[in-house]
Amino acid sequence: MSIRPFRDIKRKKTKVINVGNLKIGGDNPISVQSMTNTLTKDVKSTINQINQITEAGADLVRVSCPDEESTQALKKIVHSVNVPIIADIHFHYKRAIEAAVNGASCLRINPGNIGSIDKIKEVIKAAKDNDCSIRVGVNAGSLEKDILEKFKEPCPEALVESALRNIEILENENFSNLKVSVKSSDVFLSIAAYRQLSKKVEYPLHIGITEAGSFLPGTIKSSIGFGSLLLDGIGDTIRVSLSDDPVEEVKVGNEILKSLNLRHRGVKIISCPSCARQGFQVIDTVKILEQKLSHIKTPITLSIIGCVVNGPGEAAMTDIGITGGQKGSNMLYISGLQTTKVQTDEIINRVVEEVQKKVSELENK
Repeated sequence: MSIRPFRDIKRKKTKVINVGNLKIGGDNPISVQSMTNTLTKDVKSTINQINQITEAGADLVRVSCPDEESTQALKKIVHSVNVPIIADIHFHYKRAIEAAVNGASCLRINPGNIGSIDKIKEVIKAAKDNDCSIRVGVNAGSLEKDILEKFKEPCPEALVESALRNIEILENENFSNLKVSVKSSDVFLSIAAYRQLSKKVEYPLHIGITEAGSFLPGTIKSSIGFGSLLLDGIGDTIRVSLSDDPVEEVKVGNEILKSLNLRHRGVKIISCPSCARQGFQVIDTVKILEQKLSHIKTPITLSIIGCVVNGPGEAAMTDIGITGGQKGSNMLYISGLQTTKVQTDEIINRVVEEVQKKVSELENK
């Protein structure tokens, strides 16, 4: 059972590109990505972290390639994981060529800081020869010197001009398997830049609020920025940039998409903040259930409401629901219908059991 969205988001129809076996843009699902924080040349640690990020729900993973050891490590990494790998390249055009040759599915570069046109042409040729896409990644903190001199400071127009300049470099070499980002740590600057760029290009846009901060402020800034853009239909891939475990970035990214009904993966829990009316400890119950159900990928809705004020109404719109009752007698709902009373000390096990049943039912359809 799913809740019908009050508003359907109409996404801008962008050009479809390939990043490995993943299609980005058009009507394809908005993808979630993160980035490793291991040393890429530490192959074992990097593979382990990529697998953790993928298990959390990432569709793409980016790794930094600052030196030749890192690009050589890609040979083993790409064959040991089940997700397209993006190589993050700055300044060194040879690192971009090596990454493409060694199996990267995408190069994240800013063509303007790679070097001369001849060097950029070599990178583009390597990308073409190895079926590798490119992300033109513009950041407010690393704009070209002449653009900064022109606009005096980072502003939406400066980010867009940089992006268009770099896109033109690729297009002049007949390369179009690309996506674009115009990131800033300032929410309003980012939103304005993406809105301007979206009107000027048909390429898929990778959206993000760069260097957003630690978990709580970074999550809030990203939610505001992403929500504003996604509600406008802007965005084909996302990355939440947190000073935290990359797995947390993926969880937040998926939750943002789920909250907008743009992605349906795993258990979506609707729960109350709790108050004196609660028939059981809602907060503790939700925390335990989030942990016990985190491995589930099948879309399921679950409501955990502490009393009968909103409980029956929320339960009527979810696959499984629990509503708090007096003296430890709580009501279990299945597919919106009352089924049986559940004692407080049985809630966790019973909900897990019912979720597992629902997963089995959905997977066997």
